[in-house]
Amino acid sequence: MSSRPTIADLARAAGVSVATVDRVLNGRHPVREETARRVYDAAKAIDYHAVGLLRQRVFEDLPQYRLGFLLQKPQQSFYQSVAKEIENAALSLPNVRAVPQIDFLANSTPSGITEKLKSMAARNQAIALVAPDYPAVAAAVEELKERGIPVFSLLSDFAAGVREGYIGLNNQKVGRTAAWMIAKAAKRPGKVAAFVGSHRFHGHELREIGFRSYFRENAPDFEVLDTMVNLDTPEITHEATLDLLQRHPDLIGFYVCGGGMEGAISAIREEKLEGKLLVVVNELTPESRAALADEGVMMAVATPVSALARETINLMIGSINRGAAGVPGQTFLPFDIYTPENI
Repeated sequence: MSSRPTIADLARAAGVSVATVDRVLNGRHPVREETARRVYDAAKAIDYHAVGLLRQRVFEDLPQYRLGFLLQKPQQSFYQSVAKEIENAALSLPNVRAVPQIDFLANSTPSGITEKLKSMAARNQAIALVAPDYPAVAAAVEELKERGIPVFSLLSDFAAGVREGYIGLNNQKVGRTAAWMIAKAAKRPGKVAAFVGSHRFHGHELREIGFRSYFRENAPDFEVLDTMVNLDTPEITHEATLDLLQRHPDLIGFYVCGGGMEGAISAIREEKLEGKLLVVVNELTPESRAALADEGVMMAVATPVSALARETINLMIGSINRGAAGVPGQTFLPFDIYTPENI
């Protein structure tokens, strides 16, 4: 078993002397911020045991912002990736100390969301979350706004006119892009379908609207079947996909507008339909990457997660410094497109 890194290892990794590392660790003499940050970054890279102390030394004199984040479904790799990028973005800010508190919504009922919001508001100056659009959530956001705590919607919008801002994709364009891909790739017109997690998720609704509107306007020979609700769960999506294939053996493709794509992928493999259906999903995860590789999926539309995290933190800090915006804003990020040829 290898021994843990020493102060000499840290000095070599940071490109400074042992004496400089010692000054940063013990705060004995002033060290330039750039040098101290380099030592801290090196400590993280080599897993130095005193990285927590270094963080305290490097950031102790900087203005501090406490930022709360509420995400969905902690078991999903996508939201784990979002959490990781939020932490990375907070650590990378040069002139402030951003302290993120990241939690997950195990219960996405109105009461479950509002309880989490109130709890997080007691410890943070601004909050960003992924949530369905419920009147009770809008009321809770309004209450926090009156207390001077701005709330931002992530990925799927809610509390329009009340929340401080929305950061995510232009979801209607995402839905139209999914439809465009299926229509262009199809050898002939046929039946297509869409899954949404919940009609309460504004982002899912907009993707479905964009999906349908593209076919209506540009490919009217295709038949868009009734939308199915999968509650963002792989189990429901798996069974619903098998049922869809049984009821419509002439189905040519479908789009999973929200979560649960793992269930669709497993159903396609179970039926040995890789390369025979035109399937579009959201986000590049280990599951969708593998499905792209074996052509169970033809395209994944992905959120640039690192850009999402950076933009959200910057907007949150800006709102704390300047106060509420006169007009709630929208920040649309460009989305990434992955196919079997560019994963």
